[in-house]
Amino acid sequence: MDDGRGDGKIIGPLPGLSIELVESEAIGTVGVGEATIPQIVLFNAMLGLDEMEFMRETHATYKLGIEFVDWTRIGHRYIHPFGTHGIDMMGIEFRHHWLKGRQLGDTSELEEYSISAMAARSNRFMRPTPEQPRSPLARLAYAFQFDAGRYARFLRGYAEQRGVRRTEGRIVEVEQDPESGFVTALKLDNDQRVEGELFIDCSGFRALLIGQTLGVPFVDWSKWLPNDRAVAIPCTLGPDRKPITRSTARRCGWQWNIPLQHRVGNGHVYSSAHISDDEATEVLLANLEGEPLASPNQLRFTAGHRARAWEKNVVALGLAGGFLEPLESTSIHLVQSGIARLMSLFPTRAFTPCEIERYNRETLEEYVDIRDFLVLHYMATERDDSEYWNYCRNIEPPERLAEKLAMFRSSGRVFREHNELFTEASWEAVLVGQGIRAEGYHPVADMLPDDETLRRLASIRATIAQAVAQMPTQEQFLESNGGAIDPAMRMSV
Repeated sequence: MDDGRGDGKIIGPLPGLSIELVESEAIGTVGVGEATIPQIVLFNAMLGLDEMEFMRETHATYKLGIEFVDWTRIGHRYIHPFGTHGIDMMGIEFRHHWLKGRQLGDTSELEEYSISAMAARSNRFMRPTPEQPRSPLARLAYAFQFDAGRYARFLRGYAEQRGVRRTEGRIVEVEQDPESGFVTALKLDNDQRVEGELFIDCSGFRALLIGQTLGVPFVDWSKWLPNDRAVAIPCTLGPDRKPITRSTARRCGWQWNIPLQHRVGNGHVYSSAHISDDEATEVLLANLEGEPLASPNQLRFTAGHRARAWEKNVVALGLAGGFLEPLESTSIHLVQSGIARLMSLFPTRAFTPCEIERYNRETLEEYVDIRDFLVLHYMATERDDSEYWNYCRNIEPPERLAEKLAMFRSSGRVFREHNELFTEASWEAVLVGQGIRAEGYHPVADMLPDDETLRRLASIRATIAQAVAQMPTQEQFLESNGGAIDPAMRMSV
C-alpha cells in the first residue's frame, strides 16, 4: 500500500497511488468469524507481521484443524487436520496404503497418521520444522483462532501507519459517470465527498456498490446449503482449550466452539425452515461451556455469491461478494484471496476487460470449489433424526462433487482440480470422516508385502506419537515465545 510518500508493502512505490478507507463507527460489523485456515499464515508473513505480537494483540490461539462431532452419526467424531497424512510410498499417496491396511484388518483411524490431529487432541503445539524433512513436524500445518474485531483493528493500525487514510462517515449517495456507469465518488452523511478511480466494496451484505448501485445480481445456492441464520455469543473459558475448532452437528444445523486466549467464541448456524430463532438460541445457550459474556447476536444470510465480483471499477470483497457458511473457516480466506487476486490483476485506468473477466472466473471457481466441499459434509451423513438431516442427506451433489465421490468410492483416488483451495489431504479426511467407503485402492500398494504394509503403518503411528509427546502444550509455547496475554485478561469460570 502506498500514498505517494513511501514504498508499498505489496505493490511497491506505484506513483500517484493513494488509498482511502471510508467507514462509519455507527455501522456494526458481523465480526463473529474467529477461525482461519493455514493460508492466513502466509498472508500475515507477506505483510511482515510479527507473529507473537499478532497473537497478543488479537488474543489468538493456534488451530491445527477442525473436529466434527455428531456429523456422520450421533456419537461419532473425526478431525479434518491441517497438513498431510502419513508418508507417500511406492510413488503413490499414503491413503492407498492405509486403505489396504484396513482391508488387512488394521483398525487405526486415518487421523492417527496426522501429527496436526494428534497434537490437537493432546493440546500440543510447536511450529513446523521444514528444515528437518524426515521429522513428522515437517508435515504439521497451522492457522489461528482470534478475536476478529481485534484483528480488524490491528490491520487498520498497520495500514494507517503505512499511509492509508481513514475517513469517518456513512455513505448516503454514490455518484456514477453518466456514460460509462463507473463509480466516481461517494457522498457521506457529514457532507464530505470522496472521489476515486477503483472502489473496493466491503459494505457487507448490503453490497452498496456492487449490488445496490451497479445491479450485479446475487446467485442463490441455498438448495445446496440451506442454512440461512446464525446466532453467536461469547462465553467464559472452560477447561477444554485445545488448538482446534470444534463443529458439533445439532438437529437443525451445527454449533461452533472456538477457544481463544481470553474467551470462547460460540455460534449456532441453522435453517430457519426447520427451527425458529428462539429455539436456535436456546440450543446454543444450553450448550455453552462457560457463562455468556454478551447478548446473542442474530445474523441472517443466504448462501451464494454475486454473479460478478468485479464490475466496471468496483471489486467486491467479503460479504459484499458472497457468503458461504463458516463450516470450514473460509470467510476470512476469501477476503484475503480476493486481495491477492486483485494485486495480481491490478488494473490501469483503462480497466481492460481481460483482467476483469479472469478475476471473475477465478473468483467463481474458488466459490464453487468451497461450496462443493461444504456440501459433502451435509449429504454424506447417516443422520435421520430430523427433517433437516433428511433434507441434507438427500441433496443432489453438484457435478464436480459427484465426480469426486464416484472416483473415491471406486478406487480411493482424490484429485485436486486447478490448484483448488482444499488439498487431497483435506478431501480424504472429510470423505473418510463422513463415512464414504472406498471399495478399492491403487494397485501399486500391493507391490508392498502385506506384513510390510502393516509394519510401516504401525511405525508411522509410533513416530507421530513420539513426536507429539515431545511437543510443549499450547500454553507453554505461547508463554515461552512471548505470545501469551496477561492472565488477568482471561475470562474463566
